[in-house]
Amino acid sequence: MVTPCQDTPRTSLWVSNIDLVMIPYHISLVYFYKSNGSSGFFDTKVLREALSKVLVSFYPYAGRLGYDQNGRLEIVCNAEGVLFSVAETSSVMDDFVQDFSDGSKVPQLAPRFDYSGGISSYPLLGLQVTTFKCGGVSIGITSQHTVADGPAELHFINSWADMARGTCPTIAPVLDRSILRARDPPSPKVHHVEFEPSPPLKTISDPSIPRPSIVSVFKITAEQVKALKDQVNGTSVNTKYSTYSILAAHIWRCAIKARDLALDQQIRLTIPIDSRNRLRPPLPPGYFGNAIFYAPLDGLAGEFQSEPFIDTVKRIHEIVNRMDDEYLRSAIDSIEMTADVRTMRRGPATMRCPNLSINSWVWLPIHDADFGWGGPVFMRPANIVHEGKVYILPSSTGDGSLTLVTRLETAHMKRFGTLLHSSHKTLWKSSL
Repeated sequence: MVTPCQDTPRTSLWVSNIDLVMIPYHISLVYFYKSNGSSGFFDTKVLREALSKVLVSFYPYAGRLGYDQNGRLEIVCNAEGVLFSVAETSSVMDDFVQDFSDGSKVPQLAPRFDYSGGISSYPLLGLQVTTFKCGGVSIGITSQHTVADGPAELHFINSWADMARGTCPTIAPVLDRSILRARDPPSPKVHHVEFEPSPPLKTISDPSIPRPSIVSVFKITAEQVKALKDQVNGTSVNTKYSTYSILAAHIWRCAIKARDLALDQQIRLTIPIDSRNRLRPPLPPGYFGNAIFYAPLDGLAGEFQSEPFIDTVKRIHEIVNRMDDEYLRSAIDSIEMTADVRTMRRGPATMRCPNLSINSWVWLPIHDADFGWGGPVFMRPANIVHEGKVYILPSSTGDGSLTLVTRLETAHMKRFGTLLHSSHKTLWKSSL
């Protein structure tokens, strides 16, 4: 275990309603670094010392989960420490960053925790440095989701990297989560469909039983992205649609077609939205916690398949723009008024077939983690636990290409990949 190098506050940290609706498990990322030939390449002593230093300001990570006197989840800041482990593998790094055909070994590159001892028994953060046969190195980070969302986790990782390089992080973490308290009294103004169960698949008798699924990685070239954008924005007079809206519409419709859904099948697309700059006032830079909300787009499979492609893009554009301060505050208030917040958590059924969740990391600084030996050549989720989840990742070279990492049912994945790279006009006959 690595603990903060200085004394840190021994206190309990209140968590927001948005923290509470996250399933209390860990999420894992893996960074890959090519060897630069130096003898001290990814010196674990340097990494440990930097970790001990950065935990002084990010001290909640060194704590454990617990419950307050009312049974509400909280972070107990007790400085028990984070897991830091070192491993070696006979594999070469190119097997993971160039050959995407088999990602089954990737989860082994990040720590995993045993939950059987209760929520206070395991660390909130685990880090694993793995050296490959070729000399390359990966860093796997496993972070408890109640403590931090993706942007907050990346803030920590990049601050750790700054410390390892001998520089001070530019933005300190803001640990006070009270800005996301519910209003008094709570006053939800919107009917929040996102907290209701997602539609089940009509054609199976027991939708609670998961069917075989697989994780695959797909490359989308800059030319393919441009072609999609040109087809949409070239015909739009008043609105220029974002890359996300256009690409998400394409992914969504490919998934619908690959799954061969009945025309009257109810379906839901879930869009993660970072609220940091949507709230009024905005959350302060460095806000450390969960600030991701979820925009739901519901409809019938037949509607999405038959409507012009630009109409699907418009739907996504409108649902994203709807997520303003009032909507977000209303969501927080809705959680406050729920007797059992566990009913609002996003479990496997939220996104599994016939539904989908598309999470873009294109706007995140996922390639800024330079520990002193150069930036990563690739970064990805270590594993995607739930079927129906898609991540869109930017290229580390800045060439405009994108990487999709997704878990879909095994029976659907091959066709999804074929449709994803098909010509848009060939795939969707409707006019724009």
